[in-house]
Amino acid sequence: MTNLSDFVKQKRKSTGLTQEDLSLKAGVGLRFIRELEQGKPTLRMDKVNQVLSLFGHELSPTKITDHEER
Repeated sequence: MTNLSDFVKQKRKSTGLTQEDLSLKAGVGLRFIRELEQGKPTLRMDKVNQVLSLFGHELSPTKITDHEER
């Protein structure tokens, strides 16, 4: 499974966007995009979803099954 930072970076690059382009289109700061792509562990979920919505995705809670528990 791809982690969130890799997913966003790959989607951004595949659409030919720079980090600055993505921040402008998503309505978030350039610093936020950089932190998201670098895998910062604490980010605002609403802002993450602003970015993901450009690619037709969103974060949502899911139930962890017994074999996935850590």
